[in-house]
Amino acid sequence: MSSEKPRLIWTTTLMFSLTSLIALIGVPCYAWRFGLDTSIVLASFLLLAATGMSITAGYHRLWAHRSYEAHALVRIFLMIFGSMAVQNSILIWASGHRTHHRHVDDHDRDPYSARRGFWFSHIGWMLREYPSGQPCFDNARDLLDDQLVMFQHRHYLSLVLLTNFAIPALIGWFFGHMLESLLLCGFLRLVLSHHFTFFINSLAHTLGQQPYTDENTACDNAFFALLTWGEGYHNYHHLFQWDYRNAIHWWQYDPTKWLIYALSCLRLTYNLRRVPDFSIRRAQLNMLFKRTEQRLAEAQGHALETLKQRLSSEYEHFVHAMNEWGKLKEEWYAKTKADLLNSWESSTYHDRFREIELRLELMQRRLQNLHAQLV
Repeated sequence: MSSEKPRLIWTTTLMFSLTSLIALIGVPCYAWRFGLDTSIVLASFLLLAATGMSITAGYHRLWAHRSYEAHALVRIFLMIFGSMAVQNSILIWASGHRTHHRHVDDHDRDPYSARRGFWFSHIGWMLREYPSGQPCFDNARDLLDDQLVMFQHRHYLSLVLLTNFAIPALIGWFFGHMLESLLLCGFLRLVLSHHFTFFINSLAHTLGQQPYTDENTACDNAFFALLTWGEGYHNYHHLFQWDYRNAIHWWQYDPTKWLIYALSCLRLTYNLRRVPDFSIRRAQLNMLFKRTEQRLAEAQGHALETLKQRLSSEYEHFVHAMNEWGKLKEEWYAKTKADLLNSWESSTYHDRFREIELRLELMQRRLQNLHAQLV
């Protein structure tokens, strides 16, 4: 393998360098000399939210993963402010992201593999012509047939320039602070939006917990969720990528999920896809069994044999519950096809499924207790 680095992409390198320098030098100098107007600061935050969630709700969950469908007005809004985020067209972004999920952590095929280092996965993969980052739309046939996606792809540069200069200029003209608006709503907002998104590829594959799978580097991290509009629950996302949620608990911060759900109440989004609770519980239990078994193998003490027997017993119950669930599901499908099941709620199947879920919930608590004894 050649040790020579791929050719530098000067347009991308200069864009990242110049916007960062203006944000890091221009904004503090202006603030020190003239102070900051509250209206401009608020406008820049609103634009940061609009561009950030146009990436998370639009580029990511709508177009890359098809986790829900949206009204044309919502799609147009997400396209416009996604363009303002300057992260390439929907077609290129979504296609590359699908490749990332398919080949996650692969050194040669994942466009921003975390195993190639923090710098590479954060921003380095965009600065050189790496073979893994070359666009290939074989996995994006649906997007090639999407008129809005293709319109943006053809006119991407014009949309980028128009949104990044016209919108901040209009805000600056309205409030009477043109230069401040260009600095805050334009450059600072863009730099923050870039790096908050890039944290998903770098930090969310480096730091955090893995409660659902350890088959890849993706991690759940509540702090990064604050910076990435809810995308910090990345371990869950990599196992259940077609779920419109990244955070599944009400207390977890996922404003992108809340936005999509709120729009569904207004009938502006629909067909929201969710992973069944049973599948989530099964993934959590699999990880608990795996980690508890690993700790038992490393632990020492006179009570180890008893703990191993408890773990073995719990695993037998787990396998039995999985088999029972599978048979019950097959039975339910058969009766549904035969039109013998009038409604889910009025049948006994809902109660039987729920009973198995409760058993798994209790099993998870017992396993967590057993795991804690080995700490």
